[in-house]
Amino acid sequence: METITSNQAKTQFGELLLKVQRAPVEISRNGKAVAVVLSVDDYAALETLKMQHLKEKIHAAQTDIKKGKVHDGEALLQALINDDAL
Repeated sequence: METITSNQAKTQFGELLLKVQRAPVEISRNGKAVAVVLSVDDYAALETLKMQHLKEKIHAAQTDIKKGKVHDGEALLQALINDDAL
């Protein structure tokens, strides 16, 4: 992924918009990555993947509940507080 500075992004914004149509571009400030700019199509694809992953996790959780594979919330919280293994 190409990296440009925040100043370059500001002064070359039109060019940045063209670049992100091909691939995401990382923006850095003071040598530290602060943002990634991507095309609308890439963003939509990312959101679709996130939604698909969430649906899979929900389905797996529902399956676990049906099988009785559940933990008592209070016991789980207490185990986390006490740093105990379940």
